[in-house]
Amino acid sequence: MEAAATQATTDGTRRERGGRSARREQRAHGGQGPGRPYITRNIPTYDILSDENLARIEATADRILAEIGIEFRDDPAALDHWRRAGARVDGVRVTFEPGLLRELLKTAPSSFTQHARNPDKTVRIGGDAVVFAPSYGSPFVMDLDQGRRYGTIEDFRNFIKLGQASPWLHHSGGTICEPVDLPVNKRHLNMVYSHIRYSDRPFMGSVTAEERAEDSIAMCRLLFGAPFVEDNCVILGNLNVNSPLVWDGTMTRVLRAYARANQGTVIVPFILGGAMGPVTNAGAIAQSLAETMAGCALAQLERPGAPVIFGNFLSSMSLRSGSPTFGTPEPAIGSMVVGQLARRLGLPLRCSGNFTTSKLPDAQAMTESTMSMLAAIYCGANFILHSAGFLDGLLSMSYEKFVMDTDLCGALHRYLDGVVIDDNQLALDAFREVGPGSHFFGCQHTMANYQTAFWDSETADNDPFEKWEAAGADDTATRANRLWKTRLAEFEAPPLDAGVDEALRDFIARKDAAMEDAWY
Repeated sequence: MEAAATQATTDGTRRERGGRSARREQRAHGGQGPGRPYITRNIPTYDILSDENLARIEATADRILAEIGIEFRDDPAALDHWRRAGARVDGVRVTFEPGLLRELLKTAPSSFTQHARNPDKTVRIGGDAVVFAPSYGSPFVMDLDQGRRYGTIEDFRNFIKLGQASPWLHHSGGTICEPVDLPVNKRHLNMVYSHIRYSDRPFMGSVTAEERAEDSIAMCRLLFGAPFVEDNCVILGNLNVNSPLVWDGTMTRVLRAYARANQGTVIVPFILGGAMGPVTNAGAIAQSLAETMAGCALAQLERPGAPVIFGNFLSSMSLRSGSPTFGTPEPAIGSMVVGQLARRLGLPLRCSGNFTTSKLPDAQAMTESTMSMLAAIYCGANFILHSAGFLDGLLSMSYEKFVMDTDLCGALHRYLDGVVIDDNQLALDAFREVGPGSHFFGCQHTMANYQTAFWDSETADNDPFEKWEAAGADDTATRANRLWKTRLAEFEAPPLDAGVDEALRDFIARKDAAMEDAWY
């Protein structure tokens, strides 16, 4: 079954129709061909703190862990793990001697592979690899036609299709939006199935309850085969700390479920400065380091060698109103420090994304998104969740913003490629042909390279003003509105083995019949 599930989709990547789209992809990838499974970084990360100051942050995190500790609530098995590991357990409060967590983290891989059902879409997470995934967790969706509304399973599937149709994303994501039209206790089944059915890229599973995580993993065993899943990562779970300094039982039970199945976990504190953490950047970073190390170490206690991603979600707030703010400079620069700390631990990093508090796909949205996305690029993030669609402080997934964000992701592909130095790029023959005072527009070198020389945006308008005005004077959001509609209309799902599909549908039907609908 494993071979059938993967081999049947090796040619499942859909190309957009039309010569211009094909030429755009070729230019954008510099001749490497469309649909790279992930980006290989060819520019360095940017370190902003000295070793001395990083050591001060680490020492502060150690003091938080040793003197204050972290509560692990409603999970006796987690507390048993900590006792056996040598931590001090007092009720649900656990404190750690300096160095204990770092010792436990030595079994965590510095990079790992997450397999896709299409082997050509398998990703590497860690090292110099960069993986873009859609935004995650919004209860609302939004577009220019219908405005803001609760998400449905149709919206959920639409965003999977838009992600699959874009060559600039590498991962199908997880809870792209919350499908509130399905029962709470059953919606995860349809969500995981939708990722499998409409995408052939890697994906994430449910984290809302241990049994739902187990269902997600069971569906992967049907897709890939149980022996393959035992030895390989095929699904990720995104786990949030209940900051400050609390791991609740729902999250740790789910964390341990993924780890004991040898599947990946993304360990993410959600620190809203001034609410769930201090207003000062250094203090919030120290807190984030302490909380994340504890979660990653717990995964290693459940199963040494289980893949983990060191996650980070620093954010700020308006201290006048108490409202969260996203895409601001303080969390962005804080991400740079978190990147240094993750590298010192030798762990893959998830950081930042296309964050914004804007309620529309407008200038504020893209200014804030670019601020936080570039921080993720320079801090060395390997897995960038929230790469597309984030709007309204993560409360809404926007169809138009999704397209605008994937366009930015396309530009970042070329940005991360860096500058290639070879005889063709140095273009000495072009200088000989053109000589002084002429132009390069029609020379042989330009003609040989014009299709791959520059990245070509799908949402920008570069025509003269008069031509743009005559064509309707559309803004970027309006152009993005047309694009997502065209992509959905033309979408073709990648092939899925009929036997695998039948097994998955049967699993869902049996699970559905075995329990009553629950809506909260």
